[in-house]
Amino acid sequence: MSSSRYTFWVLILVVAISGLSQGLSIPLLAVLLEKQGVSSVMNGLNAAALYVGMVLVSPLLEIPLRRIGYRSTILWGMLLLTIATALIPLFSHLAVWFVLRMLMGIGDSSLHYASQMWVTKIAAPQTRGRDLSLYGLSYGVGFSIGPLGLNLLPLGLWVPFGVLLCLYAVAFVLLSRIRNDYPEKIRQAETKQNKYAAVLRIGWLSLIPSFLYGFMETSLNGSFPVYALRTGVSLEWVSLILPSFVVGSIFLQMPLGTLSDRIGRRQVMLVCAIVGGIAFFLFPLAGENVWLMMLLLALAGAAVGSFYSLGLAYSADILPAAMVPTAGILAGINFGVASILAPNVNGALMELWEPWTMFWLMGALLVVFAAACLFAKNSESQAQAERYSLPLQKQG
Repeated sequence: MSSSRYTFWVLILVVAISGLSQGLSIPLLAVLLEKQGVSSVMNGLNAAALYVGMVLVSPLLEIPLRRIGYRSTILWGMLLLTIATALIPLFSHLAVWFVLRMLMGIGDSSLHYASQMWVTKIAAPQTRGRDLSLYGLSYGVGFSIGPLGLNLLPLGLWVPFGVLLCLYAVAFVLLSRIRNDYPEKIRQAETKQNKYAAVLRIGWLSLIPSFLYGFMETSLNGSFPVYALRTGVSLEWVSLILPSFVVGSIFLQMPLGTLSDRIGRRQVMLVCAIVGGIAFFLFPLAGENVWLMMLLLALAGAAVGSFYSLGLAYSADILPAAMVPTAGILAGINFGVASILAPNVNGALMELWEPWTMFWLMGALLVVFAAACLFAKNSESQAQAERYSLPLQKQG
C-alpha cells in the first residue's frame, strides 16, 4: 500500500472516531440539560456553543495548516476535544458547559478542516467524489453509532464520556504513525487578490451544501431529542430514531460520490435536494409513529447526507488547487453559522409555533437550493472561464 493510501485510511478511521464523538456528545448534553429542566431555548443556545467555536476558529485555520501541516493541526484539535470531554462531567453549570462546548467546537473544526483538506489533496481527480464520499461515509458510520451511547447513561454519568476518551487515545496512536504533510503554497501573484472574494465568485454554489448540511444535522441532533421527549417518545427510541438520517446516508454515500464523478456534482445534488425536501415535508404526517419517522429520516439522509462531501468535491473541481483550502474555510464557516442558527430557530419554533415546522423549514431550504442548481446550470463553464482568467492559477 502506498504511503498516501495508508494516510488516507488512517484519516478515515480517525474521522469515524470523531463522528462517533459528535454523534454522542450532541444528544447526550441535550438530554442532560432537558433533565435538569432547562428550557428548549436555553438548551438550543448551549448547543450552539459548539458551532460558535467552529465559526470563531474557522477563518484562522488556514494559518496553522500552512505553517505546521495537516497532521499537527489534527493533533491540536484532538487535544482540545480530549480536554473538553474530560472536564464536562466535572461541572454542571450552564456557563461552564457553554465554554467547554466552544472548546470542543474549536477542536472539532480543526480536526475536520485539516483532514478534509488532506483527503482532498491526496485524492486523484477522477476518484475525488468517491474518496470524499468514503470520508463522509466513515464520519456517518461513527455519527450513527454515537447516539447509541445514550444507553450507557444509566451506568453512570462518567461512562459515556470515558468511552469517548478511550476512542480519542486510539486516534492519537493512529495519527502518530503517519507522516506530516503540507498544502500547496499560494503563489505571490495570488496573494495580491482577495482570495475569499475569488472563491465566492467562482464557487458560490459549491459552498451552499455545507450550510444546508450543518442546519439539517444540528436540527436533528440538537433539537429533535427535545421535540421527541416532549411528544412522548422515550429516550431509548430517540437513540434509535436519531441515527436513521445518517444510516440512510451510509447506503448512498459511496454510490452518489461515484455517480457524481461520472455525471457531475451539480446534477446529483439537484436531484438529491428535491428528494430530501419531499421527505422533510412529509415528516409531520408521521405523527407519533416512530417507524415512519425512521423511514422518512432514512430517506432524507440517503438523499442529502452526502451534501458536505459533494460540495467540497465540487469546489475542488472548479477551483485552483491553491484555493481549495480557502473554500474549505468558507465551507466550515457556513457549516458553523447554520449550526448556530438551527437550534435557536428550532427552539423558538417549539416555543412559539408548532414543533413540526422545523421539518418544513428544512424542506424549504432544500427546495431553494434545488432551484439554485437548476438556474445555475452554466456555473461549471463560467467557473472554468474565471478560473483560468486568474493570474498564475495552474494546478499542480
